This record gives sequence, C-alpha cells and structure tokens, in this order.
Amino acid sequence: MKYLAIDHGTKRIGLAVCDPREIICSPLAVLDKPEATLPQIIDIINEQKIEAVVIGLPLNMDGTKGHQAELVEKFAKHLQEKVDLPIHFFDERLSSFAAKEKMASIETKKSARNKPIDAIAAAEILESFLQHKNA
Repeated sequence: MKYLAIDHGTKRIGLAVCDPREIICSPLAVLDKPEATLPQIIDIINEQKIEAVVIGLPLNMDGTKGHQAELVEKFAKHLQEKVDLPIHFFDERLSSFAAKEKMASIETKKSARNKPIDAIAAAEILESFLQHKNA
C-alpha cells in the first residue's frame, strides 16, 4: 500500500512517501504556510496515487494531547472531508529528534540541514508506523 506521511507543524509541513511494497520511505517535500496547503496535499495524493495517509500526532511526553495535537486533528478532519482514504495517526514525539540526528550525520551546512528536516521527520514517522503495523 502506498502511504503519504504528514509531519504537520505550525510553520511547515513535511511530507514523505513509501513505495507500494512498504519497504522504502522517502522524504518528498516541505510545504510552507500550513494553513494553505490542503489543496497541494490533495494534488500530491492524486499524483502519487496514495492509498492511505499517516499523520504524526504530537503528543506530550506524558502521552496526553496538547494544543498542537488538537490542531493536527483539526487538519486531519479537513483532509478527511476532501479525500476518501484511510487516515492513521501515529505518535511523532521523537521523529524530529531522529531526523535531526540523521541530518547531523550528513556533512552539510547547518542552513541546508534545516530545510528538509520536516520531510525527513515525516519519513521517520512513516518508517515507524510501518514497522509498528508490520510487527
């Protein structure tokens, strides 16, 4: 199944996809202005022939939902109204940290490392989701 992962932030949205065999997760894009990206995401879903969506849910470290989690759930509700696909939430608490660790291991300038971090975080979310789903 081909999944689209979404790392929804207040400044940017990171997107990642996996291949139909669910083996390779790849960062896809970083979209600016999260409040205006729904049409872009719908276009990507159609272009990439996405079959399901995984959205990172930013829970607090104690597992409770905070303000950002509520914003993500609201975004997911709007997306669900526009697409007839399964939408899954997955705990993203450590995805940005893992993405930063991966980027730090790559020798690039700091400014270059910051730009794709959201898409890499989305790929981390998707990879973790698939591992959990297939365990």
